[in-house]
Amino acid sequence: MADKILFEKGRLQVPDAPIIPYIQGDGIGVDIWENAQLVFDKAVEKAYGGQRKVVWKEVLAGKKAADLTGDWLPDETLATIKDCLVAIKGPLETPVGEGIRSLNVALRQELDLYACLRPVRYFKGVPSPLKHPEKTDITIFRENTEDIYAGIEWESGTAAVKKVIDFLQKDMQVDKIRFPESSAIGIKPISKQGSERLIRAAIDYALAKGLSRVTLVHKGNIQKFTEGGFRKWGYELAQREYADELASRKLIIQDVIADNFLQQILLYPEKFDVVALTNLNGDYASDALAAQVGGIGIAPGANINYETGHAIFEATHGTAPDIAGQNKANPSSLLLSGAMLFDYIGWPEVSHLLTKAIEKALFEQKVTGDFASQLEGVAALTTSQFAEELLVNIEKFP
Repeated sequence: MADKILFEKGRLQVPDAPIIPYIQGDGIGVDIWENAQLVFDKAVEKAYGGQRKVVWKEVLAGKKAADLTGDWLPDETLATIKDCLVAIKGPLETPVGEGIRSLNVALRQELDLYACLRPVRYFKGVPSPLKHPEKTDITIFRENTEDIYAGIEWESGTAAVKKVIDFLQKDMQVDKIRFPESSAIGIKPISKQGSERLIRAAIDYALAKGLSRVTLVHKGNIQKFTEGGFRKWGYELAQREYADELASRKLIIQDVIADNFLQQILLYPEKFDVVALTNLNGDYASDALAAQVGGIGIAPGANINYETGHAIFEATHGTAPDIAGQNKANPSSLLLSGAMLFDYIGWPEVSHLLTKAIEKALFEQKVTGDFASQLEGVAALTTSQFAEELLVNIEKFP
């Protein structure tokens, strides 16, 4: 019988037929979701012999929601995800020149999904610009609700920005605004509470996975109280809550300046296990690391609140309108995000099947056009043909 996932005493309580909302997504979302769902269901059936299944429930967001309801992010969608705790989504179009700045950011802020989790690893057979992409195996914890993504800014030339600049110059004695008459102003909030809960999640994840190194990535040499605060609060948290693990060397906390980090991941990516970053730095680093192992087309992602249990797993790429509806898109990002979802709800057998099926297909260079175009003599599979390869692989596995 279908039932909702619950969160009790800090743990998810998952029935054998959990209701999991999904947002199909815009553009190529239609192509990748219908194929991904077939693969998900096959993996669940194979893992549990029909004893468990997912009851998928569609909810609306993005262009499809706007067309059907007039609202890019209906209240009903948020209410359903809040109620069911765990959801998965394809890529979403964001309205241009009106409404919500970003639907992805809105979902994260509305549900307080403070941890953006991005595991980055290499799959054999995937084209990469690096000589040794297999050295990259890094898990990103990006703070998801603060920093410039809070969207607190004022446009140049407006009465509002003049008021802010007047306050800064007169009341706060700020004399470093170079061109006050033409400046726009943005605010960057970084809190101790927000930093601590993100860094705590990163440390707990590392310890659970048997990984020792957690690196705090920041720009504290310039932004001493925001980025520098993130670094300071991270070290203080570790000393206060993980003293035994630090003493036994099960946990090693280190830090690195953000621009240096972007160099180091190219030169010595093996130096990093789990990294914790502020929101903007995390945005840059996520895409840079994804490029090292083949691009965001194969990069999974999750947005999680470990204190309430809420989580949305998502394809990390865009809507690719130029190939939408043409059965050409690579569904791997969504599929691997689904693998993360099944791990999160305590169904690791499904996650294992999904990951192994994708590994086998990529190793055999049975790939969609995004990868085939970079591999000499390799014919591109359609989205549905790639999904069929995965279904065959799953069926063959013991």
